[in-house]
Parts: sequence; C-alpha cells; structure tokens
Amino acid sequence: MTVASIRALTDEAINAADAAINLAVDLDEAGPRTYENTLQPLEDAAAIISDAYGKGAFMGRVHPDATIRTVAIAEEERITKWGTDLIFRRDLYSAIAAYEATADAQELDGQHRRLLDHWMRDLLRAGHDLEPDDRAELRSLRARLVEVEVAFGRNLDEWDDGLDLTREQLDGLPDDFVSGLRPGAVPGTHRVSMEYPEYMPFMQQARNRELRRGMQEKFWNRAAAKNRPLLEEGVRLRHRVAGLLGRPSWAHLAMDVKMARTPEAVGALYDSIVPALEVKAQRELAAMTERFNVDHPNEELQSWDWSFYHYGQKREQYGVDANVVAEYFALDGVVAGMFELTGAVFGLEVRRVPDGGAWHPDVTLYEIRDTGADEPRAYFFADLYPREGKYGHAAAFPLVYGRALPDGTYRKPVAAIVANLTKPTDTRPSLLRHNEALTLFHEFGHILHFCLSTVPLVRFSGFDTEWDFVEAPSQIMEHWMWNTEVLKHLARHHETGAPIPVDLVERLVAARDLNIALHTLRQVFLGQVDLMLHGEETTIDLDEITRTAYQVTQLPYPEGTSFLASFGHVMGGYDAGYYGYLWAQIYGDDMFSAFEAEGVLSPTVGARYRREVLEQGGSRDAIEHLRAFLGREPTSDAFLRRIGIDSEVVGPR
Repeated sequence: MTVASIRALTDEAINAADAAINLAVDLDEAGPRTYENTLQPLEDAAAIISDAYGKGAFMGRVHPDATIRTVAIAEEERITKWGTDLIFRRDLYSAIAAYEATADAQELDGQHRRLLDHWMRDLLRAGHDLEPDDRAELRSLRARLVEVEVAFGRNLDEWDDGLDLTREQLDGLPDDFVSGLRPGAVPGTHRVSMEYPEYMPFMQQARNRELRRGMQEKFWNRAAAKNRPLLEEGVRLRHRVAGLLGRPSWAHLAMDVKMARTPEAVGALYDSIVPALEVKAQRELAAMTERFNVDHPNEELQSWDWSFYHYGQKREQYGVDANVVAEYFALDGVVAGMFELTGAVFGLEVRRVPDGGAWHPDVTLYEIRDTGADEPRAYFFADLYPREGKYGHAAAFPLVYGRALPDGTYRKPVAAIVANLTKPTDTRPSLLRHNEALTLFHEFGHILHFCLSTVPLVRFSGFDTEWDFVEAPSQIMEHWMWNTEVLKHLARHHETGAPIPVDLVERLVAARDLNIALHTLRQVFLGQVDLMLHGEETTIDLDEITRTAYQVTQLPYPEGTSFLASFGHVMGGYDAGYYGYLWAQIYGDDMFSAFEAEGVLSPTVGARYRREVLEQGGSRDAIEHLRAFLGREPTSDAFLRRIGIDSEVVGPR
C-alpha cells in the first residue's frame, strides 16, 4: 500500500461507479426501463465501491504506517460521502421512480422487489419529496455529519494515554502481566495503556484504589477535548435532519429501518425488565458492598471499584482466577477449538492460508470450505493483537461482498476480524482471559454471518440485515463458550496439554451469572444514554444526560469524566442503536434454546440455523429468519431465564 495507490483505488472506483449509475439514469427513449438497465447498474456500483473500501480505505483501521492510515481514513470519508451524495441525486430518484411505475417493476418478486422497495425507501429518506431548499440543506447536513463521524473515530483510534507505574503500584497483578507491559517514560516504571488487554486486568486486579480511579478517569476522558464538540455538533446535525424529514427525533428516523421500528418499543422493553433487574441488582450490590466495606469502611462503592470486587467475588466464591483460567486458553488452542466446533455444527472446514500477504506480520488469512469441498467458499483475515494507531475495539469488517456474477458463479466473500487480545511475550503464548475468548467467538459469529451468505445481491449480502438484529448471530456464538462439554474439550493447558479440570469448568460456568443484573443494567444504561442523546430534546447537556442515565447502574456517577466523548458506538454506526446489543441478545438466547433442546452440537439444528439465518443475509426481514429457524414466533423466555427474571413478572412480550 502507498498513499498514491489508496487514492487511486478510490478515484477509479468512484469513476467506475458513477459510470454505472449514469447508465441507469441516462437511458434514451429507445427502450423501456427494466430491472437490468435500471437497478442492476446500482448493484454493480455498490460492488465497485465496497471493493474499494475493502482494498484501500479499510487500511485506515489497521495499517501500521500512520501516513497510510491518515490517507485511508480520508478515502473512507470520500467513499462514505459518495454514498450519501448518491441518494440525493435527483436524476437517480427520477429514474427509480419512473421504473417503479412500469409493468416490469410490478412483476418483480423476492429479492428483486425488495431491492426496489429499499431504494425507494432510501431515496425518500433523502428528502426527494421535500422542497428544493430543504433538500439542499439536508444534503449539506448529511455531508458534514460524515466528516464529524470520521473525525470522532479517528481521534479515538489515535488516542495514546495510560499510567506509568512501579511494580509496587501494580500490586495485585501477576508477573506475567507486568512483563508484557511497555517500559514507562520514567526508568523503572511500566506503562499501562488504554488498550483493553491492559486496561481490563488492571481494573480487575490492581489493589491500589486511587490508581484504579485515575485509570478509569483517563479511560472515560479519552479524546474528550476533541470529541465533545464533535459529538455535540453531530447530535445537532442529526436532530435537524430528523426535523426536515418530519420525524420528532433522530431515534425515530434511525429506527424506521430497524426491527424495533420506534424508540417507544425499546422503551417498553426496558420498562418491562428494569424494575425486576433493579431489585435483583440491589441484592448483588449489597453482597459486593459487604466485601468492599472490609477494605474501606465508611466509604461508598464506586464505579472504579466494581470490576475489582466482581473479580474478587469470582475468585473467592467460585475459585475462578482469570489468570489461572487463561493458562488453559492459549489463543491457538481457542482458535482450533472454535474451528472444530464450526465444523461439527455447521459442516465447515477452516484452514490457515500460508503467505496470506496481509498488512502486518501478525495477521493471518484463513479459508472457509464446506466439509469435503474442493474449493473455498470464503476467506477472512484475523488481526488480533493491539498496536499503536490500530482500531481500538473488536469488530468484523467487510472487505469483499459475496454476490452472483454474470457467468453464474458466486463471488467469494472476504472479511476481517480486528481485535485487541492479549499479546504473546518472549516466554509465553497469547493466553486469553475467558472474556477475550468470548470476544473472539462473538466476532467469529459475524464472520460466519458474512462469509456464509448465498444472497445474490450485494445490497442484502452478508450481515447487511436490520442493525438491531445484526448482533444476534454473534451473541449466539458466545453460548458455546459457556457450555461445559465444549469447554472441557476446547481448553487445554498451554504447557502440559492437560485438559482444563472439570471442577474449574463447572465453577467458571457457575460464575457466569454472578452480578448478572448489574451487568445487564449497564447495558441498559448504554442503550438509554444513546436514546436520550438522540431523543426529542433540542438542547443536549452531555454531562447531565449521562449522569441521569447512569442512575440505572445503581452506582454513583463518576464526576469529572466525559464518557460520551469516548463512546465510539454513538458516532460509529450504532447511533440510536446501541440498544440493539440487548435486543439482539434476546433473539440470540432464543435461537440457542433450539440447540439446547436438540443438542448444543447438533448438526441438524446447525444446518437449519445456517440455512435460515446465516445464509439469508438481509434478503428478508429478520423476523422471518427467526420464524423459519425456530418454527414459531420468537419470545424472550430464554433471555429472562438467563438473567434470573420470572417471565410472569414482565408480562406479555
């Protein structure tokens, strides 16, 4: 990759995509409009642009060269703006509207009809039924919003901060953790960064309470000076966009195209579970506070204490020490076990591809085959360790969308897992905490959703489904990492190869639901603060809405922090959509109940799940996936059982 090659990729793609679009809009009067001359060029353009993102702009998230990252992020902004501008083209609207009125369009069915309906929906959401001045303002607002969102994400990815601490200050953390830290600026110190494999163990195990407080404050204030004004501007832009389109809030506009449909539906979900969760959480908090008071009498448990005492409870009540558990979760073993499970349940083989030619030596390329097949059906890269300037969370990225080609073949999808798991050291392999192994399984669920697609159209290929369902195929994967039989087989000691002791597995699984109400209420907080941010109020006080929403966690609000400025989801595609994690978890739990009923490794259930959910992409509404797979209407019963709430308490779902 070079600066010139990335820019050239975008230039060529935009020119080619524009040429395809122009074929559709510039038809002469010699022939009637058809699917092939009006909608097919839009599909071709979508493939061209998505390929350019995967080959070039994606490098802004992962490339080790800061110059390349900077240019690639700028190209991502260009690509995003091209897509935004496209739906504002008046000539395109006229062409699609003219085609919709034809007899050919009326005869469309299946995915072709769905494609036309989605294009008309998107064009109307671009304000083509508005007056010209309003439409021009809407376009300008959307363009600026792209700039703001890209800048917000870039600031988080490039943020580099932490604490330089002596070994004494790192009391409570094991030697292996400390040996993996970078040297601090002061001789004899160790740098604990904001990267998750360092931040999370520190918050869970560091005995120095004030240092935990200082670390959380730094974490909650990442890029705050730069990102607060960007977030405030972004919220104003979104509110104005919603107003121009006749919606009371951005949340209402965003949910038009999601399963929930309205913020009121999400509010009803929260209202149905929060009261019972709060009762349960008070009991959990009382037990945690009892242990806290031994160490800090006459003080109040704070947010920077929560992880530490939760971890302590696991160790004391269940004998689960994350450091001991990690000895059995070497990354290579977890990956091998994940692929073996995938083969047994879904009829797949996953193989490493030597010399994959990736963007960094740590990155591995894999191929996915149907069991016994001669050719791969898809590929994915795995970029799993943190490094400076890299995307800071865990996500699956689409690089090449699967689609039907004119010669009748199917283009093989290509995706990438990008994560920040514990790095190997000179003396030890990458040993994952159990929650890191969960993260890996979660993201692999996204990979399977993307790579097993059989949908012929780019628009509905892979995981391009409703945004509040997209997490369900990843949530379901986490269940296998809590299954006793799976863990007994998957987890082996990194030195001896001995299987994980049965009693440790049983204790680990038993501890799964420790403080489950407090965990779930934190998810509610994140969903609620997102909805408040994008609600009907025209004036937003970031600190006040965070403070108000935080009350549901049952913990005191950490003053002096700016959490929303570091909450990447609200400017990274989950705006008015973070509720989707909990929403999708309900469906993920319900789908896994089918495996529990017929066998958690059942290839019969796995084949049905693959056929009715993973392969379908966005080719039909997600509720239809659920009905087809479950053979009934979905319910929240499995979710409620898991979080320990009687379904009778919440009433009808």
